[in-house]
Order: sequence, then C-alpha cells, then structure tokens
Amino acid sequence: MHGVWAFTPRHESMVLTTPARLSGAAFGTLLLIAFMMGANHVAARTAFNHGLDVVTAVTVRSVITASVVALILWQQKVAFRVLPAQRKYLGAVGLLIAVQSVCLYSAVARLPVALALLAFNTYPLSTALWAKLLYGHQPERAVLWAMPVTMAGLALALDVLGAASGLGAAQHWSEIGAGVGFALAASATFGLALVLTQHGTVGVDGRLRTFTTMATVGVLAASVALTQGGFQWPQAVPGWWGLALLTFLYGTAFTIMFTVLPKLGVVGNSAIMNVEPIFALVLAWALLGQAISPMQLVGATVVVATVMWLGLRKP
Repeated sequence: MHGVWAFTPRHESMVLTTPARLSGAAFGTLLLIAFMMGANHVAARTAFNHGLDVVTAVTVRSVITASVVALILWQQKVAFRVLPAQRKYLGAVGLLIAVQSVCLYSAVARLPVALALLAFNTYPLSTALWAKLLYGHQPERAVLWAMPVTMAGLALALDVLGAASGLGAAQHWSEIGAGVGFALAASATFGLALVLTQHGTVGVDGRLRTFTTMATVGVLAASVALTQGGFQWPQAVPGWWGLALLTFLYGTAFTIMFTVLPKLGVVGNSAIMNVEPIFALVLAWALLGQAISPMQLVGATVVVATVMWLGLRKP
C-alpha cells in the first residue's frame, strides 16, 4: 500500500492519494468530510432508534447519492466508457459495497457509533490480507507492524474482557458480539472491494465508478426490502430527521469530494479523514448520551493514530 487506497469515506470511489502537503483549505475540507461522515452515522443511529430499518436506510442513502453523482456526471460531461471486462468487476464491487453498507449500519445500530466505526476502520488490514490471498502481494513491513498495534488498540476500545463495563467477558460479548461481527464483516467486504477495484477497474473514471456502485447498492437494497415485505420507515419525528440528515450528510460529502477537492489540489481521499470515529465519538456522546471509558478512549486513539500513520507515511 503506497499512499491511501480508499473509497470516498465508507466509502465508494477508489482513488490513490494524497499530496505530501495540503493547503489550509484542503485540510479543512477533508476534516469537514470526516465530520459529515461521522455525523451521518450518528444520524443513522438516531433513525434506527426510532423504527427505521437498515435496508431502508441504505436504499434511500444510495439512490439519492447516485442521483447526485449522476447530475455531476451530466454537468461535467463525463463519458460512460466501461470495457466489457470492467463491467464484471464493477458488478462485483457494487455487490460487495451493498453488503458492506448493510453490515456497517447494522453495527452502528447495535454498538456505540464510534466503536462500530473503529472496528470497521481495520479495513486497511483486510485490504492487505485480500491482496495477499488473491494476488500474492506481500504486505509492506509497515502494514505488518500496524496489524498487532491496531488489534491491541481495538481490543482496548471494545473492552474485550468486559472490565470497563463491569459485566465480565461472557455477558459483555453477548451484548456486543453481533455488532462487532457486523463491523468486521464490513471491514472484510470493503477490503475485498478495494482490491477488486484496484485490479479490475483501472481506467474507469472515479465519478462513473461511484455512480455505478451507488446505483447497484440502491437497486440491490431496494430489492431486498421489497422481498421482505417493503420498506420500514421511522415511527417518530426524530427518526425522520435522522433519515433526512444521514442522506443529506452522505450526499453532501460526496458532492464536496468531486467538486471542491479537485479544485484545491487534492487528488483523492486522505488519511486525515480517518479521524471520523473521533468526530462520531464526540457527537454520539453529546447527542445520544453514548460514552466510553478512559481505557476505551486510549484504544480508540491507538487505532485512529495507527491507521492515519499508515496513510500519511511517505511511500
């Protein structure tokens, strides 16, 4: 991994980053995107708490985001050029991102938002593992060093022994196990999507790739919802606000990614945006009353710092 291979945050259009130096405006814009993505998940948790189901949230978010990106494609006159060999990979990536989206929101619905995002943020390690398994790529020494550090930080953040919660390991894992499983499944599917994107969609415009991915996710999610008895909408006003905000924040972040960042000289994503769990932690504490222990905060800091170090180090 040289630079940061990533979809736009959680994220769906893969690009290789990042200039060694960022202007103040670019740095601030990247932080804004990270903030909006963290806030998107806090809004999602609010909506889930008031009756919205995960598949409906993924459908609405993806369809509206795809529509926004389609307008960008039309306005910027981007040609729809995809080779036959690339279509297969784009379809596979769309399916994987659909699974990833459902898994991540399922984790957010079950865990404190920041912890769900921290577990998901192990995706650089998942990416290295898939690259090794599928293509025989040897992970860099930095990635190998980062793996145990990240896992140790995640273990502290998740309070794997149940010490901070006072529940003991067995009862604690009975409460968080499903959520952690969903978050790690999201990490694994996202890492696989990144690897397939890198090897199978080279040459496809990032905006076009994002549109096809989001459109695929929207269609698949809608199909699942309809086969399960239809969409499940919020049952209270705060839930509708949560749905509106998660969609607005997600779509706005994408629009900024494609319209503002290129003008600021930022080619793509940046490790700076991996501070998203920190924003989510603060917002979830302020708005949802979710709090974690000091030791869990130490673990969260270790995970975020390690992932940022992987992205910001020089090739």
